[in-house]
Amino acid sequence: MDITAWLRGLGLEQYAPPFRDNRIDMRVLPKLTAEDLKDLGVTTIGDRRILLDAIAALRGPHPNPTCAESAMRNTESTH
Repeated sequence: MDITAWLRGLGLEQYAPPFRDNRIDMRVLPKLTAEDLKDLGVTTIGDRRILLDAIAALRGPHPNPTCAESAMRNTESTH
């Protein structure tokens, strides 16, 4: 999974460096909290809300990597 592409699809590619620097990948992404996003430098409430909603969509009803990756692809194709 490409976190940079996922962020780009959300219009939030400016956060790619801190996600990369903090080794956020598909295993970690669904577990991020608002506090984690603040620690990553996402200080804008609107951006945090967009990210939290997109992360919730990744979790879906079955939080496993295959379902989450499928949800990520669906998110990318709609943005």
